[in-house]
Amino acid sequence: MPASQILISEVGPRDGLQNCSAIMPTEAKKRWITALAAAGVKEIEVGSFVSPKLLPQMADTGDIVRHAVQIPGLEVAVLVPNLKGAQLAVEAGAHKITLPLSVSETHSLRNIRRTHDQVIDEAKAIAELLASLPDGDRPHFEGSLSTAFGCTLEGPIEEAVILRCAERLMAAGCDEVGLSDTTGYGDPVSMRQLIRAVRGVVGDENLTGVHLHNTRGLGLANVLAAYEEGITTFDSSLGGLGGCPTAPGASGNVVSEDLVFMFESMGVDTGIDLEALMATRELVAEALPDEELYGFTPRAGLPLGYKGAPVPVAAE
Repeated sequence: MPASQILISEVGPRDGLQNCSAIMPTEAKKRWITALAAAGVKEIEVGSFVSPKLLPQMADTGDIVRHAVQIPGLEVAVLVPNLKGAQLAVEAGAHKITLPLSVSETHSLRNIRRTHDQVIDEAKAIAELLASLPDGDRPHFEGSLSTAFGCTLEGPIEEAVILRCAERLMAAGCDEVGLSDTTGYGDPVSMRQLIRAVRGVVGDENLTGVHLHNTRGLGLANVLAAYEEGITTFDSSLGGLGGCPTAPGASGNVVSEDLVFMFESMGVDTGIDLEALMATRELVAEALPDEELYGFTPRAGLPLGYKGAPVPVAAE
């Protein structure tokens, strides 16, 4: 039976901003993240520890993490491409780190300049680093299976390759794997099939989240398919900002506002105040006036009588 509560992980401050031509000022990022948390967003991917020469939009990630971890109740996530990035994430106090392993080796080489074997070596080194930390200081470690539904550089990826990558990430020491439709190639049928296949080799409990793009308008349909397969964590981006700079043609993420509206309308609790979430668009628009923000719900407004999901009653 699908869950009555799900987690929406806001990735706009990382995946969204990395694809913007302009750089959001550090103080504006802090205000945005603080406002997102105040709206009820419980997990935010606030940046990535990559070379500022490659992604100057992420140059202040350490400062952003140190700000975000001070917000009560917020799970602070970051993306890291290697051991060095993980070390910086640990130093800054991040609660969750994600290492991307693109199942398209061509994309992996272009994205983080690593072959599959090299990414697995990085995963092992990161796992060793985390194992050396006290339990309370150990970030959750996710291995992301990027381009899992297809690649703009290689096209479809054989399922056997994807499953082997998933197995190797878990064997290297990841706490879980996630499926990423980096290029928006997925559809509801392929979503169901791949979730079942990956869970068949890593276990249901080790695949709980998906990162989906809305490149061809199937984002919410794919979310629903994943939800009905038992997925409980969904990445999305405010205003649909985002894409992948190293995957030509890959465009924005699932729109957070539309995602919250869909789930809350279905009676599924997200814990997010939708009106407060939509109000944070003003902060983004002010800091990035030339960026287009997407989303049907913010433009149409909430329907008359909209109440959202009922508040869950705690068990006695």
